[in-house]
Amino acid sequence: MSDLPVEGAVGNSVPLPPGLTEEEALELQTELTKVEEEISTLRQVLSAKEKHAAELKRKLGLSPLNELRQNLSKGWQDVQTSNAYLSASATLDDIARSEAYKKTQETLSQASIKTSAAFSTMGTALSRKLGDMRNSTTFKSFEEKVGTLKTKVVGGKGNGEAGSPTDSNPTQDNAPF
Repeated sequence: MSDLPVEGAVGNSVPLPPGLTEEEALELQTELTKVEEEISTLRQVLSAKEKHAAELKRKLGLSPLNELRQNLSKGWQDVQTSNAYLSASATLDDIARSEAYKKTQETLSQASIKTSAAFSTMGTALSRKLGDMRNSTTFKSFEEKVGTLKTKVVGGKGNGEAGSPTDSNPTQDNAPF
Protein backbone atom coordinates (compact mmCIF):
# COMPACT_ATOMS: atom_id res chain seq x y z
CA MET A 1 0.00 0.00 0.00
CA SER A 2 1.26 3.53 -0.70
CA ASP A 3 1.82 6.11 2.01
CA LEU A 4 0.57 8.84 -0.35
CA PRO A 5 -3.01 10.01 0.12
CA VAL A 6 -5.57 8.95 -2.45
CA GLU A 7 -7.44 11.71 -4.32
CA GLY A 8 -9.98 13.23 -1.95
CA ALA A 9 -8.51 11.34 0.98
CA VAL A 10 -6.89 14.29 2.71
CA GLY A 11 -8.31 14.60 6.20
CA ASN A 12 -9.20 10.90 6.23
CA SER A 13 -7.33 8.29 8.20
CA VAL A 14 -4.67 7.93 5.46
CA PRO A 15 -1.29 9.06 6.82
CA LEU A 16 0.38 12.10 5.25
CA PRO A 17 3.83 11.86 3.71
CA PRO A 18 6.61 12.79 6.16
CA GLY A 19 7.27 16.54 6.47
CA LEU A 20 3.91 17.52 4.97
CA THR A 21 1.26 19.27 7.00
CA GLU A 22 -2.46 18.79 6.43
CA GLU A 23 -2.73 22.33 5.09
CA GLU A 24 0.07 21.68 2.54
CA ALA A 25 -1.58 18.42 1.54
CA LEU A 26 -4.90 20.20 0.94
CA GLU A 27 -3.13 22.86 -1.11
CA LEU A 28 -1.37 20.19 -3.22
CA GLN A 29 -4.64 18.30 -3.63
CA THR A 30 -6.35 21.47 -4.90
CA GLU A 31 -3.50 22.16 -7.30
CA LEU A 32 -3.61 18.53 -8.53
CA THR A 33 -7.36 18.85 -9.20
CA LYS A 34 -6.80 22.07 -11.17
CA VAL A 35 -3.98 20.51 -13.24
CA GLU A 36 -6.12 17.45 -14.02
CA GLU A 37 -8.99 19.72 -15.11
CA GLU A 38 -6.59 21.66 -17.36
CA ILE A 39 -5.34 18.39 -18.87
CA SER A 40 -8.93 17.36 -19.58
CA THR A 41 -9.68 20.74 -21.17
CA LEU A 42 -6.53 20.55 -23.30
CA ARG A 43 -7.51 17.06 -24.48
CA GLN A 44 -10.93 18.37 -25.52
CA VAL A 45 -9.38 21.33 -27.34
CA LEU A 46 -6.86 19.03 -29.08
CA SER A 47 -9.64 16.68 -30.16
CA ALA A 48 -11.64 19.59 -31.59
CA LYS A 49 -8.56 20.91 -33.43
CA GLU A 50 -7.85 17.44 -34.88
CA LYS A 51 -11.45 17.19 -36.15
CA HIS A 52 -11.18 20.67 -37.67
CA ALA A 53 -7.87 19.79 -39.36
CA ALA A 54 -9.41 16.58 -40.75
CA GLU A 55 -12.34 18.56 -42.15
CA LEU A 56 -9.99 21.08 -43.79
CA LYS A 57 -7.95 18.25 -45.33
CA ARG A 58 -11.13 16.65 -46.64
CA LYS A 59 -12.20 19.94 -48.24
CA LEU A 60 -8.75 20.32 -49.83
CA GLY A 61 -8.93 16.76 -51.17
CA LEU A 62 -6.01 15.58 -49.08
CA SER A 63 -6.47 11.90 -48.29
CA PRO A 64 -4.34 9.85 -45.89
CA LEU A 65 -2.86 8.13 -48.94
CA ASN A 66 -1.85 11.48 -50.45
CA GLU A 67 -0.31 12.54 -47.15
CA LEU A 68 1.61 9.27 -46.92
CA ARG A 69 2.84 9.70 -50.48
CA GLN A 70 3.99 13.27 -49.73
CA ASN A 71 5.69 12.17 -46.51
CA LEU A 72 7.51 9.35 -48.31
CA SER A 73 8.56 11.68 -51.10
CA LYS A 74 9.86 14.27 -48.65
CA GLY A 75 11.60 11.56 -46.63
CA TRP A 76 13.32 10.20 -49.75
CA GLN A 77 14.44 13.72 -50.70
CA ASP A 78 15.81 14.18 -47.18
CA VAL A 79 17.71 10.89 -47.46
CA GLN A 80 19.16 11.82 -50.85
CA THR A 81 20.45 15.13 -49.55
CA SER A 82 21.83 13.70 -46.30
CA ASN A 83 25.57 13.62 -45.76
CA ALA A 84 25.54 9.86 -45.14
CA TYR A 85 23.79 9.17 -48.46
CA LEU A 86 26.05 11.52 -50.42
CA SER A 87 29.14 10.02 -48.82
CA ALA A 88 27.99 6.44 -49.48
CA SER A 89 27.08 7.33 -53.07
CA ALA A 90 30.51 8.86 -53.67
CA THR A 91 32.18 5.79 -52.16
CA LEU A 92 30.17 3.46 -54.39
CA ASP A 93 31.09 5.55 -57.43
CA ASP A 94 34.77 5.28 -56.46
CA ILE A 95 34.43 1.50 -56.07
CA ALA A 96 32.68 1.17 -59.45
CA ARG A 97 35.56 3.03 -61.11
CA SER A 98 38.24 0.96 -59.36
CA GLU A 99 40.38 -1.53 -61.26
CA ALA A 100 39.56 -4.34 -58.78
CA TYR A 101 35.84 -3.87 -59.34
CA LYS A 102 36.26 -3.93 -63.12
CA LYS A 103 38.35 -7.14 -62.97
CA THR A 104 35.84 -8.78 -60.63
CA GLN A 105 32.96 -7.78 -62.88
CA GLU A 106 34.75 -9.17 -65.94
CA THR A 107 35.58 -12.43 -64.16
CA LEU A 108 32.01 -12.89 -62.97
CA SER A 109 30.71 -12.15 -66.45
CA GLN A 110 32.98 -14.81 -67.97
CA ALA A 111 32.01 -17.29 -65.25
CA SER A 112 28.35 -16.62 -65.99
CA ILE A 113 28.83 -17.25 -69.70
CA LYS A 114 30.74 -20.49 -69.06
CA THR A 115 28.19 -21.69 -66.49
CA SER A 116 25.34 -20.94 -68.87
CA ALA A 117 27.06 -22.88 -71.64
CA ALA A 118 27.70 -25.82 -69.30
CA PHE A 119 24.06 -25.95 -68.22
CA SER A 120 22.93 -25.74 -71.84
CA THR A 121 25.21 -28.62 -72.82
CA MET A 122 24.07 -30.63 -69.82
CA GLY A 123 20.41 -29.98 -70.67
CA THR A 124 20.91 -31.08 -74.27
CA ALA A 125 22.72 -34.24 -73.16
CA LEU A 126 20.03 -35.03 -70.57
CA SER A 127 17.28 -34.47 -73.11
CA ARG A 128 19.02 -36.76 -75.61
CA LYS A 129 19.55 -39.42 -72.94
CA LEU A 130 15.87 -39.30 -71.90
CA GLY A 131 14.86 -39.60 -75.57
CA ASP A 132 17.13 -42.62 -75.98
CA MET A 133 15.71 -44.14 -72.81
CA ARG A 134 12.13 -43.61 -73.98
CA ASN A 135 12.89 -45.37 -77.25
CA SER A 136 14.48 -48.34 -75.47
CA THR A 137 12.71 -51.69 -75.44
CA THR A 138 12.69 -51.76 -71.64
CA PHE A 139 10.85 -48.43 -71.43
CA LYS A 140 8.38 -49.42 -74.16
CA SER A 141 7.66 -52.67 -72.27
CA PHE A 142 7.17 -50.69 -69.05
CA GLU A 143 4.95 -48.20 -70.86
CA GLU A 144 2.75 -51.00 -72.23
CA LYS A 145 2.42 -52.59 -68.78
CA VAL A 146 1.40 -49.28 -67.24
CA GLY A 147 -1.15 -48.76 -70.00
CA THR A 148 -2.55 -52.26 -69.51
CA LEU A 149 -2.69 -51.77 -65.75
CA LYS A 150 -4.46 -48.44 -66.23
CA THR A 151 -7.02 -50.06 -68.50
CA LYS A 152 -7.67 -52.77 -65.91
CA VAL A 153 -7.95 -50.33 -62.98
CA VAL A 154 -9.80 -47.45 -64.65
CA GLY A 155 -11.60 -49.45 -67.27
CA GLY A 156 -12.05 -48.74 -70.94
CA LYS A 157 -13.87 -45.63 -72.09
CA GLY A 158 -15.63 -47.36 -74.95
CA ASN A 159 -16.56 -45.63 -78.22
CA GLY A 160 -13.17 -46.61 -79.70
CA GLU A 161 -11.24 -44.02 -77.67
CA ALA A 162 -7.58 -44.58 -76.87
CA GLY A 163 -7.21 -46.71 -73.78
CA SER A 164 -10.41 -48.71 -74.40
CA PRO A 165 -10.30 -52.53 -74.37
CA THR A 166 -11.09 -52.57 -78.08
CA ASP A 167 -7.86 -50.71 -78.98
CA SER A 168 -4.98 -52.80 -80.22
CA ASN A 169 -2.44 -50.43 -78.58
CA PRO A 170 -3.79 -49.00 -75.30
CA THR A 171 -0.88 -46.54 -74.83
CA GLN A 172 -0.78 -45.09 -78.31
CA ASP A 173 -2.18 -41.63 -77.31
CA ASN A 174 -1.82 -41.88 -73.53
CA ALA A 175 1.94 -42.24 -73.16
CA PRO A 176 3.10 -41.24 -69.66
CA PHE A 177 5.95 -39.11 -71.06
